[in-house]
Amino acid sequence: MGRLPPRRKERVVTKEPLLQLRGLEVAFAARKGAVARAVDGVDLDVREGEVLALVGESGCGKTTLARAVLGLVRPAAGEVRFRGESLRYDGRSLKRYRRGVQMVFQDPTGALNPRQTIYEAVAEGLRIHGLTKGEETKVAEALSMSGLRPPERFFQLYPYEVSGGQRQRVVFAGAMALEPWLLVADEPVSSLDASVRGEILALMLRLVRDAGVTILVVTHDLGLAWNIADRVAVMYLGRIVELGETEELLSAPRHPYTKALLSVVPEAGRVEQQILEGEAPDPTRIPEGCRFHPRCPLVQSGEAARLAVAERCLAEDVALTTVADVPGHVVACHAAAAVDRPV
Repeated sequence: MGRLPPRRKERVVTKEPLLQLRGLEVAFAARKGAVARAVDGVDLDVREGEVLALVGESGCGKTTLARAVLGLVRPAAGEVRFRGESLRYDGRSLKRYRRGVQMVFQDPTGALNPRQTIYEAVAEGLRIHGLTKGEETKVAEALSMSGLRPPERFFQLYPYEVSGGQRQRVVFAGAMALEPWLLVADEPVSSLDASVRGEILALMLRLVRDAGVTILVVTHDLGLAWNIADRVAVMYLGRIVELGETEELLSAPRHPYTKALLSVVPEAGRVEQQILEGEAPDPTRIPEGCRFHPRCPLVQSGEAARLAVAERCLAEDVALTTVADVPGHVVACHAAAAVDRPV
């Protein structure tokens, strides 16, 4: 991967993928010789200039996928392509790649070294990548861009001397100091008070609008996705099961798993609440057929049998297929394919 050009300084959403995942598989050794297929054949594009939300329950594989995007874990199969080039896993290539793809961690307290000042925390990435010319100006600009103004007031403070919301802004500043093309934000507001969550979400949208950065946000919260995402990808047991434009997907979900996740979102008050039964996803025990069928309300209620797809649900794997008359909306569900209406 060659030298990265500077990204755009304003938001331009294109149809061209900035990041492409093709056939991505990540597996881990588990207990008693079992293999956990955490990411199991994922194809996904992240378009330049967009906010894409990757949504699912704990254990569905979304954080492992994010770590693969960052090059922190090497896939067992498939590839990560960034700006048209395949990611290589030698040290020099990874270093160049990680300048363009930065992580925002879930816990700002754990992400920041308590012995470093805020200035040192933001400057650390610049020093690692040898970008120390004009360092103080770059640190000040990154802090200001992240809402910490005047930036000089924060230079000599330590993380424990600022609030949780301000610590998360410092984490964003450290990432933005490198002028990345892509931010991967893993549950970026889950550890924050409700009063601060909105401020950080507004910051993310401002970075997209004013700095031209692209964001892949990993979350269990469809409500967060509803508020900031251009598109939503729903993940279950290692695979994407539904993907589409936010308004379309959340207004008319086709997959029963998406509908169950959506039913607990306050913004979706018209959706009848559904409690998923059965065990949470276990990547060491992926069932035959549709991997969601043991918990699927359509199978349990007999609706899948009425649609004459119950046997397929239990025996046939299911791939993503396009929803009729809705470009860009795809779903992996036998029942959704049987009827052209939301399930």
